[in-house]
Amino acid sequence: MHPMQSPNAEPATPNVRVHEPQPGAVWLTIDRAQKHNALARPVLAELADAVRAAGERDDVRYIVLTGAGEKYFAAGGDLRDLASVRDEAAVMSMMEEAGAALDAIRQCPVPVVAFLNGDAIGGGAELALACDMRLQASHARIGYIQAKLAITSAWGGGPDLFQLIGPAHAMRMMSRCELVAAGQALAWGLADAIISDGPQGADFAAFTKPLEACAPQVMRGIKAQAIAARQSLGWKAHRAVEQQHLVRTWLHDDHWAASEKLLPKG
Repeated sequence: MHPMQSPNAEPATPNVRVHEPQPGAVWLTIDRAQKHNALARPVLAELADAVRAAGERDDVRYIVLTGAGEKYFAAGGDLRDLASVRDEAAVMSMMEEAGAALDAIRQCPVPVVAFLNGDAIGGGAELALACDMRLQASHARIGYIQAKLAITSAWGGGPDLFQLIGPAHAMRMMSRCELVAAGQALAWGLADAIISDGPQGADFAAFTKPLEACAPQVMRGIKAQAIAARQSLGWKAHRAVEQQHLVRTWLHDDHWAASEKLLPKG
C-alpha cells in the first residue's frame, strides 16, 4: 500500500482500458472523459506500455486507439501536469518523455488505427497523427491549436503533419489553429474514412473487415514499410525492408494456402 493511501481507498483506476472484441484486434481507450481525455505524461506512459504489449503478440493484426465518451479523442497535454515545466532542461525532458510514448505507436510492429470518437486537439492531434490511419466520427475535428498557447507542436506531430498533408495545408492548420471537420480531413488525407454510425456500426465494420482478413505476418510487413517511409530511410533501405518481409511471408504456410485456392482445379 502506498504510504499516503487510506486502507479503505479504492485502487487507482487505469487511464487506459484494454479490450479485445474479436481475435487479433486490440482496442485501447483513453479513459479520462471527465478531463477531456487529457494526455498527462503518466497517461501517455500507460498508453505506450499497452501498445507495446499488444504489438509483441504474434496474433494481433491491428490496434484501435480511441477515447472515452463522444466529445474528445484527446484534448492535448494536461496543463496541470505541464505547469512545472519552466526551464529548457524541463522542456527537453518533457518533449523526450512524451515523444517517446508517441514513438511507441509510430514504431509499433502492427498498424495502429485512431478512431476519433471526438475532437483531437493539440497534443491529441499529434497522438492521432502518430497512428497509421485515422477513422473520424462525423462530428469529430482535428486541430493543431498549440499556437493558442503561444507554443508550437511538441511530440513529433509537426513532422508527421507536414509529411502527411504537405507544407501548405500543414502551415494553414497550425497558424490558423483550424479545427478540421471530418469531410475536409478526408479530402486532405488527414482522415481515411468518416464513421457516421459509431464504432459498432456498418461504417467501422466496412473499413476494418479487410484488415481482419489480412494475415498477421503480412500486416507486420506492411507496417515495417510504413515505418521506413515515415523515417524517410531512402529507397534502398526501404527496399531492403520490403525484401525481408517478402521472404518471410512468401515462405509462410498462409501464402501457399492462399495460392492453392487460386490455382485452377484439374
